[in-house]
Parts: sequence; C-alpha cells; structure tokens
Amino acid sequence: MLKRLSKSIREYKLSAILTLIFILGEAVIETMLPFVTADLVNKVKDSADIGTILKIGVIMVILAVISLMFGGFAGITCSKASTGFAKNLRRDMMEKIQDYSFENIDKFSTSSLVTRMTTDVSNLQMSFMMIIRTAIRSPLMLIFSVVMAYIMGGALSTAFVVVIPVLGIGLYLVGRAAMPAFRRVFKKYDKLNESIEENVRGMRVVKGFAREEYEKKKFSTASDDIANDFTKAEKIVALNNPLMTLCMNFNSVFILFVGAKLVIQGRGQTIDIGQISAMLTYGVQILMSLMMLSMIYVMITMSVESAKRVCEVLDEKPSMNICSNPIHSVSDGSISFDNVSFKYSEKAKKYALSGINLDIKSGMTVGIVGGTGSAKSSLVQLIPRLYDATEGVVKVGGVDVKQYDLATLRNSVAMVLQKNLLFSGTIRENLKWGNADATDAEIEEACKLAQAEEFIKSFPEGLDTKIEQGGTNVSGGQKQRLCIARALLKKPKILILDDSTSAVDTKTDMLIRRGFREYIPETTKIIIAQRISSIEDADLILVMENGKISAKGTHNQLLENSEIYKEIYEQQVKGGEDNE
Repeated sequence: MLKRLSKSIREYKLSAILTLIFILGEAVIETMLPFVTADLVNKVKDSADIGTILKIGVIMVILAVISLMFGGFAGITCSKASTGFAKNLRRDMMEKIQDYSFENIDKFSTSSLVTRMTTDVSNLQMSFMMIIRTAIRSPLMLIFSVVMAYIMGGALSTAFVVVIPVLGIGLYLVGRAAMPAFRRVFKKYDKLNESIEENVRGMRVVKGFAREEYEKKKFSTASDDIANDFTKAEKIVALNNPLMTLCMNFNSVFILFVGAKLVIQGRGQTIDIGQISAMLTYGVQILMSLMMLSMIYVMITMSVESAKRVCEVLDEKPSMNICSNPIHSVSDGSISFDNVSFKYSEKAKKYALSGINLDIKSGMTVGIVGGTGSAKSSLVQLIPRLYDATEGVVKVGGVDVKQYDLATLRNSVAMVLQKNLLFSGTIRENLKWGNADATDAEIEEACKLAQAEEFIKSFPEGLDTKIEQGGTNVSGGQKQRLCIARALLKKPKILILDDSTSAVDTKTDMLIRRGFREYIPETTKIIIAQRISSIEDADLILVMENGKISAKGTHNQLLENSEIYKEIYEQQVKGGEDNE
C-alpha cells in the first residue's frame, strides 16, 4: 500500500528529502542549546566576566537563528511536498476513474468516490506531512535528548527510566482505544455525502412532496452519528494532556528534588545548577517528543483506513481488456449481435440479456420497444462498449467491438439518454462537447436538425446563453434537444436515442425524425421509445421482453405477429399518445 501511494510523490521527492535534511539539522541544534545554556548558567554562577557571558550568548543566538532557519525551510519544503503529493494523488485517482468501465463504476457510489478524493486524500496529505516532518523530528529529538540527558545528568537521568515507559505505554493505549471510533467515521462520511448529493439533485422532488423536514432529519441523523464517533474518540485522546502533565510534573519534581540534594551533598562537585537546568529542558523535549509520536500514531492509524480506500480506487482494474493492436477506423454503421448474453456482474445470477442475435445494416432506422426492465438500454450500451458482452460477439462495421481503439469506437457512436446531462457553461460550450472544432454553421445545422434552433434564438444571448449546472434553467424538452444536437455534431456512424424525445411533443418528435431521414441517411439510427409513433416508420422494430428479443419486424408485421406490440399500440391509440 505504501509503495502504491509513494508513486504519487514523483516530482516532489526532492522537497521531501530536503525536509528530512532540514529537520535533522533542526533537531541536532535544538538538543545542543540546553548544553550551551547549562554552560552559561555555570559561568554566571562562577562570576565569569561579561565578555565570556556575551560570547556564549552570541553562540546561543546564532544556534537559535540557524534552528529557526532550518525549521522555516523544513516548513516550506514540507508544505510543497505534501500538497504536491495530494495533488498528484487526486489526479491519479481521476485518471484511473476515467479508465473505468460502467461495471467498475458500479462498484463505487458517487458519494464514496467524492469522499475518497476529498476527505481521504486530505487525511493522507496530513499524514504525509507529519511523516516527513514530525515523524522524523520527534524520534530524532527523543534519541538526541535522551543521549544528552545521560551525558549531562548522570544519576538524574534515572527519572527517564520511569517516565518514558509510563508515558509511552499510556499514549499507545490511548491511541489504540480511540482507533475504532476513527475507523467508523470514514464509512459514515460516504452516507453523509450520499444524503447531501441526493438532496441537492432531487431538490425539486423534495419540495414537490414537502419532504424538507424529513431530509433535514435524515441529514442531522447522519451528521450527529459522525459527531458522536468523533466525540468518543476525542474524549479518549484528551487523556493525553493530563497524562503528559503528570509525567512532566513528576520529572520536574524528581530532577529538582534529587538534583538539589546532590548539589548540597556534593557541594557542586557531583552535579551543578547548570546540569539541573539542562536536565529540565531535556525532560520537556523528551516528553514532548513522546507526545508528538502519540499524535502521529493516532493520525497515521486514522489514515490507514483512508489509504485502503484510496488504494481500492487506484488498484481497481478496468474490466474491459484493451486490444494491443487496435483498429483506428470504423468503416460503416452496420451492427450485429451474435448469440450475445450479458449480465452486469460476474456474481450476478441472472442475465440481463440472453441469446441476442441481430443484424442491422448501415443507415437503417431501428426502433426498440418493451416494458420497464426488458433490457432495452442494456442492449444498446453494448454497442459503444460501455459494458462488454458476457458471452457472444458484438460487431460494428463488421469488426468485433473489442478490437477497436476505445476512443475511435465511441467517437463513431453517439448516445442521447433520457436523462442526459448538460454542464455549466454556455450552450455553445455544451454543444462543442460533440465536436470541439465545430463551426457556427455546423452548430446551427445540428440545432436545426434537433429542433433546438427556435428556442435558442429566443434567448437574448443565443448560443452564448449560460447553462446552469445540470441544465436546471432549461426545460426537459429543451435539454433533450440540446443533447441531440450535441450528439449530431459528432457526425456519428451510429446514433442511439435512448428514450431521448420523451419530453418533447409528438410534432417536434416527428420533425426530429424527419430531419434524421433527410440529413443523415447513412447514419444508423437506433431509437428506444415508449411511443409507438416515434418508431412506427422504422426499417426494423425490436420488441424486448425479459432480456430477449420477443419479436422483430416492421410496424405492420408486428401488428400481425406480436401480441405485446399490438397491445402497446392499441393502448396508445385508445388512450391517446400524449397521455402516456
């Protein structure tokens, strides 16, 4: 795990190494200062001249300035290394997620991925900073201070034989007791973020059903749950301070009591006042080092959980195998399914699709109808390789889709979903997702085909009208038409409309289909629809039921041969399509 995470340090290795060097210098000088201070105290006691005292004082100032410089430089390089590590880690995670298939993404919820890229990475950033700075400084200070204390203190150093084990064991037990609560928190962060995400995305539904109080209560419950776990952990960690105070006071009393007795009995020959002063300082340094090591232990233990969650994202292997010698061009929009079966997970017991055999010639218009859960969307998602077929072969342009370069295949297939997404930015910027180099003339033509031209012109700023995040400032029908225009700008060989005209009226739907027939006759068009009128003029209509093709043929053929199709048609004719 450490090896995997360390790969994200990259260009910040030098900053991390410099931090270690500066910390080493700071630790050495800080442990030298009490030694010099003891010498100064002894000189003053022996009535040294002012020149000697000033000389020692200047040395102390120089050492303090050098220590300060080392500490300052260490702070700069440590900040650069830790923030750079976090930046690279987030970038590595984002790049990895972009390579995921839908099957991989299904393993992680959106809220969980957000938590991993924010809270978990921030925890690792803090731990990395503590490791290269405090985790190095504290052990060095502890070792140097203990060595200097034994050199300076002699018999007084026996105080540390008692204090160090007591404090060390006590801090370890405190940290260990707090860990379960800290571990629970990170899993609960996912639920909290999920609650926020659902509430914001479904704000209109929440208000429409007057469920604000319910959502507030749900959020408060998740938030209070996290707060309670943190409170329990912090209560335990708070024991560090009284334990630290107890050990420091014991150390000070022991050194002062035993030291004073030794000074009196030995008349300054066994130990002097300067040594007692140095021992008090070294005692504080030793105990503070142990205190910092305890904090590091708590922080690193917390971060182990974050590290595991981050590594799960980084180590997740894309479920799609990429061809080593891929094909970089799609000849035409023909599609074939050869005995294709598909399930969303290897562990799934039931197949979403089974025994699909289908041949679609380039340029054909194919309609797909079926009830909810009949796997209409599952079928078309295999064409651009959003998922891979579990069994059988899917071909586009006469070639197995697995042999194509993935970007080439997906640039040749445009999908428009019922709930397609618009991004914050202008209408022009959103449309250029389909083709970044599209000219205004091409954009206008695509908008005309998608029946979006009229309402775009009604906006004062036209194509430069700002779209809010998620397209909340345009209607559902307008959003769908913009998404269709965006797909058309790709100039695809295959265009898939997955119930993407459900929010437009029948007249607009008819005009869009007429535009497809007249302006993109060579493009294969696959239309999933609930309204029979949207597909009745298709060259081929598929009726899906329970993951299988129940029937296929033209509109007239299916009216004669398919009871399901006939039932749907009669219900819509009797009930009126616009009321469906």
